[in-house]
Amino acid sequence: MLHVPNDNRLTPTDIAILTENYRFTETNLPASPYSISSKDLLCGEQCRQYLQTISPIFNSTSLITTASLFGKRYSVLTMATPLFAMSMLQKGINMSIDNVRVESSYQEDLWLPKIALVDAQVILPISRAEWRDQILQSLFADNMTKVWKALSTTAKVSKAVLWEHAAMYVHWFYETQFRQGASEREIAFLEEDYQYIMTEAPGEIFGERKNPFTRYNTPKVMTRGTDKPIRLRKTCCYYYLTSEEEHDYCISCPKMPT
Repeated sequence: MLHVPNDNRLTPTDIAILTENYRFTETNLPASPYSISSKDLLCGEQCRQYLQTISPIFNSTSLITTASLFGKRYSVLTMATPLFAMSMLQKGINMSIDNVRVESSYQEDLWLPKIALVDAQVILPISRAEWRDQILQSLFADNMTKVWKALSTTAKVSKAVLWEHAAMYVHWFYETQFRQGASEREIAFLEEDYQYIMTEAPGEIFGERKNPFTRYNTPKVMTRGTDKPIRLRKTCCYYYLTSEEEHDYCISCPKMPT
């Protein structure tokens, strides 16, 4: 059972936190060819045209590389705001694909797009487990899974690569970013939600046969070139194909010499 309060909006404080830290924007930014409604990515031709348009941003010469690197951006955009709101603010945001738009934004020379919502009303929990499932299903089954399928079909990028992008950010959010300044009560919610998302949530939450994150719920290890344990990837994101340096792999890349 879900409770929609009379004042079912994000507060000015909520908005300030999400805007400053989690790529959220209340309003549409100036028109840009690098902006797109999430639902438009489901159209094969529009998806292809968009990937071709943003390829120069990544210094990419192939759709598969562009799709992978865009998938990293999209993972951050679509997960940061709703997961922080769910676990830290106890507020549910509808992230279904019809409600989300990618808004182009730059910070100096770095492309850091923001996420805009058609309807930013929030839902408060009565039964938290049911409420959490609804939020996560709107995020994953009703949005991310559909976009991953579109990117995979259009650019031939493996969905395993895209799901690992998302998994790596879930780890970072819940192990590091969300914990900054969190109270004991907030940390309890963080740990509960983190465990649920990574290992316990059923496949239907993701619109998949099984939870795609369980494969990437691996421990951190020491590796060459690091002074503390890191979580190694199972798939390569193709970043090295955009670099001017030879063998310029991410520190967690499986191609990285051990």
